[in-house]
Amino acid sequence: MCKHLLSFLLLLVSFTTMAQQPAPLTGDWNGSLKVMGTELPLIFHISLAEDGSLSATMDSPKQGATGIPVQQVRQVQDSLYLDLKNIGAAYVGKLTGPGAIDGQWKQGGQSFALQLKKGGAAEAMRRPQEPTKPYPYQETEVVVENKAAGISLAGTLTVPQGKGPHPAVLLLTGSGPQDRDQTILGHKPFLVLADYLTRQGFAVLRLDDRGTGKSGGDFATATTADFASDAEAAFNYLKNQPSINKKKVGLLGHSEGALLAAKVAAKYPETAFVVLLAGNAVPGTELLVAQNKALFEKQLPEEQLQKYLQLREAQFKVAATEKDVAKAAAQIRQLEQEAKAKLTPQEQLQLGLTDRAEQTVVAQLSSPWMRYYLAYDPAPALRKLKMPVLALNGTKDLQVPHQQNLPATEKALKAAGNKKYTIQEMPNLNHLFQTAKTGSPAEYGQLEETFAPAALQVVGDWMKGVVK
Repeated sequence: MCKHLLSFLLLLVSFTTMAQQPAPLTGDWNGSLKVMGTELPLIFHISLAEDGSLSATMDSPKQGATGIPVQQVRQVQDSLYLDLKNIGAAYVGKLTGPGAIDGQWKQGGQSFALQLKKGGAAEAMRRPQEPTKPYPYQETEVVVENKAAGISLAGTLTVPQGKGPHPAVLLLTGSGPQDRDQTILGHKPFLVLADYLTRQGFAVLRLDDRGTGKSGGDFATATTADFASDAEAAFNYLKNQPSINKKKVGLLGHSEGALLAAKVAAKYPETAFVVLLAGNAVPGTELLVAQNKALFEKQLPEEQLQKYLQLREAQFKVAATEKDVAKAAAQIRQLEQEAKAKLTPQEQLQLGLTDRAEQTVVAQLSSPWMRYYLAYDPAPALRKLKMPVLALNGTKDLQVPHQQNLPATEKALKAAGNKKYTIQEMPNLNHLFQTAKTGSPAEYGQLEETFAPAALQVVGDWMKGVVK
């Protein structure tokens, strides 16, 4: 899981001016928000409209986010009020001088200090691993037709120099609307991975998700099954390219993409190999409970954490099992309200159980993608894989905990009678396979590293070994 869990980190901010003969606070302001043990530098660009109203946009350089629009700016006397309805957040600050604002950012029942100073001091993070042109290989824009779905998928095919046919691999992205580079928080891990593997002698195909980038289709209504259909079409396209050795075409998936890789490989036993990066091997209901525990166990006291996990687990099971969406939504809302009734107002705030959060949870658990994902069990597909399989998980992955999923992956492959699998923990790597300090999603955009060289080498060396 990647973008579905990052909405907390995308912060929209706006500002107002002093009421008494104000000099508009136009220009740039910067500060750092401390969230989950990490700092997020923010830059605000404020401009004055002809009617005297203020507007603003925000950059979060370490997250690779720029030009984020601000919705409302309000000022009363020397106090600043920031209303961010779409993410359930607010900011209240006070001008303490011509170049300083002190205030509190409030979101999800929590409050964070946010001090601002005049100027755009924060700088965009470097991404030194991103390759630069000219590349020592061929790069071609391609279109893959998924005739079953009636959509076209756009992507990039990179092919090594030299006489073919070449071994090849299809890269499959994680959850959320991803482009072909799996761009997230300023990083392009699939661009880095495709470049590395092509230099190692593999042709690599990567695609924009349906409804994303240049690909057709509707992302919002799609489920993992639909993305598997897209992956199947891309796999068959890749096998039939004249520069490709069709007997040496494999699949590599990250996060949800690992589920897709296993699904397609289970249907096509001729798949040369499968690489599972941060893939879960337990049902979605179990994964998301473990994920919530990993993300919040250092933020909440044990008793409150257990109450929170019990609530979410019950809601996840309803979303996974109740066929009627309206009935499921009503039950999910009722569970939330019953849980809140047993808590003090302070406990509700500590757990982030606000009215707005309730609406968000009901909406998220009612989406077609989430309902399918929660109900999906990856084990049956894994139990059909006879070809070489490499499964890697980082030890600091808080989204797909390795302690839960690597043993489950191995159990399923053993049940398949697979003798050609490799299961490996990657020390100190997070969900994106970056060398991490905390593993928190808040840290992803702050790290210079896009994809740990050690992980790249493990994947490349293993793939070369199975196709030689």
